[in-house]
Amino acid sequence: MPAAPLDPVRLTADLIRCPSVTPEEGGALRLLEGVLAEAGFACTRVDRGGVANLFARWGARGAARSFGFNGHTDVVPVGDEGAWSVPPFGAVEKDGVLYGRGASDMKSGVAAFVAAAVDFVRQTPPDGAVILAITGDEEGDAVDGTTALLNWMEDTGERMTACLVGEPTCPNRMGEMIKIGRRGSMTAWITITGVQGHSAYPQRARNPLPAMARLMDRLASHTLDEGTAHFDPSTLAIVTIDTGNPATNVIPAECRATVNIRFNDAHDSASLSRWMQGEIDRVAAEFDVAAKMRVKVSGESFLTPPGPLSDLVSRAVEAETGVVPVLSTSGGTSDARFVKDHCPVVEFGLVGQTMHQVDERVEIVHIRQLKTIYTQILRDYFT
Repeated sequence: MPAAPLDPVRLTADLIRCPSVTPEEGGALRLLEGVLAEAGFACTRVDRGGVANLFARWGARGAARSFGFNGHTDVVPVGDEGAWSVPPFGAVEKDGVLYGRGASDMKSGVAAFVAAAVDFVRQTPPDGAVILAITGDEEGDAVDGTTALLNWMEDTGERMTACLVGEPTCPNRMGEMIKIGRRGSMTAWITITGVQGHSAYPQRARNPLPAMARLMDRLASHTLDEGTAHFDPSTLAIVTIDTGNPATNVIPAECRATVNIRFNDAHDSASLSRWMQGEIDRVAAEFDVAAKMRVKVSGESFLTPPGPLSDLVSRAVEAETGVVPVLSTSGGTSDARFVKDHCPVVEFGLVGQTMHQVDERVEIVHIRQLKTIYTQILRDYFT
């Protein structure tokens, strides 16, 4: 007797009940490993640096065609639990809505692609491989999550020829948006050091504050670009300026500031770092102060040009929802920034209005729709 279809709503609820706040696995990947192994997937835990990751493949290693899904089961902290109207890990259903931390971001997406993959290989075994790469470290530092899975795949000869990341991508309406790229993100910590002194005798000190004010103005008022074919203009935000000086009669010796840049494909992190360093050096010379900068790059900008993969996903989305999705590069970073070095990648998932919020929730009908869309994508890809 054929196995009953895997219910993505029930699986989402089971995953929500796993308290997998980064970096805790919380039982979520163990649950998925059991479901996938029972369906004939070869499962391997690819844990690294205290982070739990799961790789699952149905079909032969090294198949000429292999469609992959990527997602995460870790979630952000619940915040003030008293502000929730339901238990954050209770998976409460009411009025057609499923509540809980991770309901939107992104246990529902993982449940939908797991259910779609399991039913698909049971009903119409494909000529190729279906791969699921699921991490427990997307909401954290993302150092030992999807990157660990991709490193392990490279070492063992595993390969996806195309990949869909199941992050929530729709701002307001189910089906309205597919992500075909993401802006790059980088943060710079800048320290300017002068000479401390009495505020009544400024000539005996070298005040780092005017230098920092001049530098921040130059960085923030500079137009990085006007946007590109698929990206909005790049942005630079000053997120903090600090001296830690409580005294009114002391010129401080040091001032620190932090800026965050979200950049499009007109730049890379190296060129932006060189530009900032040039501005820092000029201001340091003008004010006779010392200055240094430390940079962290969260990801480079990337684009999967519109074509076969985005067309494949768009057709399935429109067939199920009646909505023609917009191809977008908006939003923050995702693990697609790592997958893009492995194979073509796009992102499509649920409406993300409540992700990371109190009373995070998802419409139950949308979870079922998402499973149907993912199933159609698999069918169309392999036929």
